[in-house]
Amino acid sequence: MKLANVVPWGRSFEEYQAMFELSEDDLSKRILGCGDGPASFNAQATRWGCQVTSCDPVYQFGAEEIRRRIDEVYPDIMAKMKQGADSYIWDSLGSVEELGKVRMAAMSMFLSDFDAGSRQGRYMPASLPTLPFPDSSFDLALCSHYLFLYSEQVDEETHLASMRELCRVASEVRVFPVISLDGKTSKHLDAVMTALSADGVDVFLQPVSYRFQKGATQMLVATKTSTLPHGDDLGVPRHR
Repeated sequence: MKLANVVPWGRSFEEYQAMFELSEDDLSKRILGCGDGPASFNAQATRWGCQVTSCDPVYQFGAEEIRRRIDEVYPDIMAKMKQGADSYIWDSLGSVEELGKVRMAAMSMFLSDFDAGSRQGRYMPASLPTLPFPDSSFDLALCSHYLFLYSEQVDEETHLASMRELCRVASEVRVFPVISLDGKTSKHLDAVMTALSADGVDVFLQPVSYRFQKGATQMLVATKTSTLPHGDDLGVPRHR
């Protein structure tokens, strides 16, 4: 992996709460953020006393290296956001410029926390489909804007292996979004849900309050227990 190939783009704690419908009870659990990149979720959650571990291959680089890369890619990302603005809902963020401020604030918080968090073991350089954690290390694993979103770049086999790995290390897994970059439901979603169900994992789609990319209104939930509301109780599809 070369940092020149990485496009770091971090989301805020508040966005994580909305994307994954995180309750106060959820935030009291042992949480893994998989593919967090330069998000501020870990930094802010840690300030509030939460137990969060983030993993991402970009964490093999130093804070200053990541900062320089963010500065390099930021103008290009903002230009592309303006070009594709019609693919997004601007009710909460208001404009591309406001989005840029929110993203940079989140990434700045991450950068200020990264060195200390790395020493404390809160930021781990790792990537799916193989994670360096023992079985059942976490109560809840979150995967934001990687699986299913990049359905053209990541094949079905890797999607399934990644979901099985997340289920291995955590009792519950939540993935957002379940649409690909073209705004359509991921072509891998049904096959992955069917295979996980055959593994004995309870898997269903749950609506979320987060609204930004058009069509991204649900998260995938996979759990090894029956402590969560069933998909059919939520009025959404469920695989058994």
